[in-house]
Amino acid sequence: MKCSFWPRPQSLRGRFTIANVLFLAAGLVLAAAASIAATYMVLIGQIDETLRSQSTALDRAALGSDGLRQLCTLAELLQMGKGGASVADAFQQDLFIVLDAQGRPATVCHDDAGPVTADQRRMADALSDPAHLASGGTSTVRSGMTEYRVMATRLPDGTLVVHGIRLNGVKHAIGKLLIWESAAGVVLLGLLATGSLTAARRRLSPLEDMVETASAIAEGDLSRRIGAARHGSSEVEQLSSALNAMLQQIETALTESERATAQLRQFLADASHELRTPLASVRGYLQLYEKGMLDPDERDRALGRVSAEALRMSRLVDELLALARLEDRPALPHCPVDLAALVGDAAADLAAQQPERPLTLLPAGVGGAAAVRALGDEAGLRQVVGNLLGNVLVHTPADSPLTIELVREGGDVVLRIADSGPGMAADDAARVFDRFFRAAPDRARETGGAGLGMSIVQAVVHAHGGSVDLDTAPTRGLTVHVRLPAAAP
Repeated sequence: MKCSFWPRPQSLRGRFTIANVLFLAAGLVLAAAASIAATYMVLIGQIDETLRSQSTALDRAALGSDGLRQLCTLAELLQMGKGGASVADAFQQDLFIVLDAQGRPATVCHDDAGPVTADQRRMADALSDPAHLASGGTSTVRSGMTEYRVMATRLPDGTLVVHGIRLNGVKHAIGKLLIWESAAGVVLLGLLATGSLTAARRRLSPLEDMVETASAIAEGDLSRRIGAARHGSSEVEQLSSALNAMLQQIETALTESERATAQLRQFLADASHELRTPLASVRGYLQLYEKGMLDPDERDRALGRVSAEALRMSRLVDELLALARLEDRPALPHCPVDLAALVGDAAADLAAQQPERPLTLLPAGVGGAAAVRALGDEAGLRQVVGNLLGNVLVHTPADSPLTIELVREGGDVVLRIADSGPGMAADDAARVFDRFFRAAPDRARETGGAGLGMSIVQAVVHAHGGSVDLDTAPTRGLTVHVRLPAAAP
């Protein structure tokens, strides 16, 4: 079990705030220590300068111990009866000790006007090396609860005068400075903590939006996205954009996966239905044949039906295999194909089957001498043209006009097949390229189609890098536009 004196918040905002406060506190402590040390050195330097000035004045006066006593007596005579403080009292305001040749404190004035006090004796005892002080050095000496900054001056007769200044003012100033800096530091730390919490809440709000978005997506709302960050940094904006792009890809992949799964289910159901009907017919006729329940005439008709249903199943399987190969996007041979010749052959086949149908080829040279070349696979393109004209043959009246136009537009070849049949509704036109879709399911037995012709057309055209679309409406006929890459002249 881990235990710590300092709290460890779980939120990122709290951790940022504590880290900022700790860094600022460390900086304030270092700055306060530096300022206090600098202030103390400046004040001590001023005191030392004052002591040196006093020492210089004593040196210039060239007084001995006797001269000091005479000066003291003269000052007492001048101030006698005036109520003022004596020079001796002035000497006792700060540290002023006279040491004789043996290093003992001596009186300055006669008649005990300036007696040696106990404090002066303690200070004299505290002086470890008065001779060093006399060479111009300064030192800090403690006497009881009071500290002095002292310096010594050697008089001409060998007497040492130790004079100093109390450090009470310095300590008081340093204490006040410490109090003010501590108070200012506490205020600054409080302001920093408040500002850090506020700034962290504003800056990290996009992360909260990301959490909410992730939770919504986990609950099934795949369209949810991360909103634009009002207070986020450029890194947060980049992260939001990257996550939105990833979520869009995930949604697209899931949507495509669901659509593919639905198409697969529908394909399996449709394929099973398409195969179940002819298989049931074949099985029924074979059972009747095995049990001898068919007359000779009915037996021939039954064998013909079995052969027709087997052919239908074979054609369905071939179409499914062709679609499966095209979905694998095989590398089709890309060579120049005379699409005009393919269209001419298919139109001739249609005219042979329905000679009464009005057929127009545009331009007039299509199928003749004028060649319009597309880049692709001849067998696949022939299947495309055949399926399109096969739909016209099956789903439009035999006497309705048909127009086939083949032109070159830029770098593409465009094939337009426009019939004058019944046309298609918008819903049927949207599903015309779906597998096993038939606009007239009741005619499936009559036409023999499985609804895979337009699916194969779309797959082949896409495999060639082209496009196919419809233009139709009820009673307005159907126009199919096929666009393929043209071959170089």
